[in-house]
Amino acid sequence: MKKRHVIPVLIVCLFTTSVAVAQDAWPTRGWVTTTPPEVGLDARVLTAFDADISEGKYGYVDSLLVIRHGKIAFERYYGYDYADIYKEEASTPGPLVVGDLTGPYNYFNAWWHPYYQDSDMHTMQSVTKSVTSVVVGIAVSRGEFPDLDTPVLDFFEPGSVANVDERKERMTIRHLLTMTAGLDWNENLAYTDPENSWSDLQQARDWVRFTMDRPMATGPGDAFRYNSGATLILGHIFNKASGQDLEAYAVKHLFQPLGIEYFWKRTPSGLVDTQEGLYVSTRDMAKIMYLLSTGGRWEDQQILSKDWVRDSTAPFIAITDDGSGAYGYKWWLSNFEYDGEHRVAIAGSGYGGQRPILLPDYGLVIVVTGWNTLPDQPYLSIREAVGRVLEAVQD
Repeated sequence: MKKRHVIPVLIVCLFTTSVAVAQDAWPTRGWVTTTPPEVGLDARVLTAFDADISEGKYGYVDSLLVIRHGKIAFERYYGYDYADIYKEEASTPGPLVVGDLTGPYNYFNAWWHPYYQDSDMHTMQSVTKSVTSVVVGIAVSRGEFPDLDTPVLDFFEPGSVANVDERKERMTIRHLLTMTAGLDWNENLAYTDPENSWSDLQQARDWVRFTMDRPMATGPGDAFRYNSGATLILGHIFNKASGQDLEAYAVKHLFQPLGIEYFWKRTPSGLVDTQEGLYVSTRDMAKIMYLLSTGGRWEDQQILSKDWVRDSTAPFIAITDDGSGAYGYKWWLSNFEYDGEHRVAIAGSGYGGQRPILLPDYGLVIVVTGWNTLPDQPYLSIREAVGRVLEAVQD
């Protein structure tokens, strides 16, 4: 088989969803399964990928799911005794062990992480942000959410937010969606590092207030600065603006239509944890990626407008100097060259190894889950997952 290379390239155009849906049945209650050759994939390449995962090349990977043209072509699950693996960490208070040792914010407690109470629902961590973007998009599509250029301070009582200056007054909903809010926040450190801003957030009772009260570091829109708290503010705005709980809205307009089972954690103040609290199965996460590939259509319903799919998965801001990486509305965009053509991968990315990926030009959905939570552990990157699966493409 001809060797093909994945090479980073400069962003040259906006992504538009143009995949032709080629399947006989919607996966609302369950996916159709097939074999790799029947959808143009080399089984030997995928089996070799599976072998490398099983041998520990990418650390603790919990699942690998490859869907092409709406059918499951390859699916593997890998079992680990996380209660034993992280036994010492689970009993030691620290940045990732917050509150009661048996609670949901002990990230080493095997009752809560990575699976929800021994079910097949896996923590999505920051992929929750991407799903929150979809929920916001549904509300926008239905005319039930404010204009994205509405100032954030409009949703807080006057005088209730600290460190207000002209820059914070200019911060809008769109800035929250694109990680360009401008707040002073450092989440580039390991999550085990107490200096990580996210660690301070976890210690607060009101996570929205903690985030909103931060001083500004830059003007909104000036720079990409990853900030988990920004998505919590987005959740607060959703509730205020719509008069509906974001989780309840997601159940009615996303999870039920797609047949998704879920669990969603709450913050200490009771707000749905829009930054990392969602649990779904690998197969159900794939449904959300598939929804993007169809331009927001599911069976006979337009769940999400085509405009939102296009806008939310377009590169709003570059995050790498060479232009190979960009960020949209809570989606990571990885640009590359494959077989001489410019391509894009649309992905969520969650702590521990959560990687739902859409390759629209190839009709591919890839979902990887894992639980590599310590700084020295290997993990499977979005780019590596894309490269390994693309090697199997034969048409």
